[in-house]
Amino acid sequence: MVSITNHSALELTGITQVFGRLVALSDVSMRVSDGERHAVLGANGAGKTTLFNVITGDVAPSSGRIRLFNEDVSALPPEERVRRGLRRTYQKTLLFGTLTILENLYLAVRGAAGGHKSFGRIRPDDPMLHTAQGLAREVGLEDLTHATVSQLAYGQQRQLEIGMALAGAPRLILFDEPAAGLSAVERGRLIKILENLPRSLGYLIIEHDLDVALKVADRVTILHNGVKLVEGDPEEIKNNEQVQAIYLGNEHG
Repeated sequence: MVSITNHSALELTGITQVFGRLVALSDVSMRVSDGERHAVLGANGAGKTTLFNVITGDVAPSSGRIRLFNEDVSALPPEERVRRGLRRTYQKTLLFGTLTILENLYLAVRGAAGGHKSFGRIRPDDPMLHTAQGLAREVGLEDLTHATVSQLAYGQQRQLEIGMALAGAPRLILFDEPAAGLSAVERGRLIKILENLPRSLGYLIIEHDLDVALKVADRVTILHNGVKLVEGDPEEIKNNEQVQAIYLGNEHG
């Protein structure tokens, strides 16, 4: 187990999210250290995606506080949280289908730098182009940079999403079910990419595939019906009888 710093990347205190009569999250508190790799697991409807939406600022919590790198960001809009080093991927890919891998990564780099997202011909000497090429190497797509997104296999699109999330030197990334829909070979490739990310970069990962989540996480939080059920390292989670009964048995979805 890699040691984790005592500095906080993310602190959630008493997060509650209510939609009408539905309590999606109830008094959820958790801490993610700087550089920590933290998995959030739970069955469908456990509140995982709502938790991510609250962290990114896409949804304002009904109550509770969010601190990002020791700064209270509870009232800040999503773009301000991005400027402070937060990134996110989504369950469904959000890519420019008619553009190439390199063009998608170039746009991500420009966007992270505050540049306008429209562009003409990319200059060969543009330093942002070289940054984009480096991101392609980081996620194993360096040999496909001129392929359009529409030509890619689904797993390759997921790799590209990770590359785009890495633009602009993020400090914490939220991965929303990156292994969903992947084959066994693609899942293995994903695990390798996540394991090889710099240890200075922390992430939260929502994942239904327990094999993926437990291999790449330092710590794991289990959500159940919007409540934090248990938290621990992967071995503790594997051996927890309550977790086995609810999530490793027939009830896991």
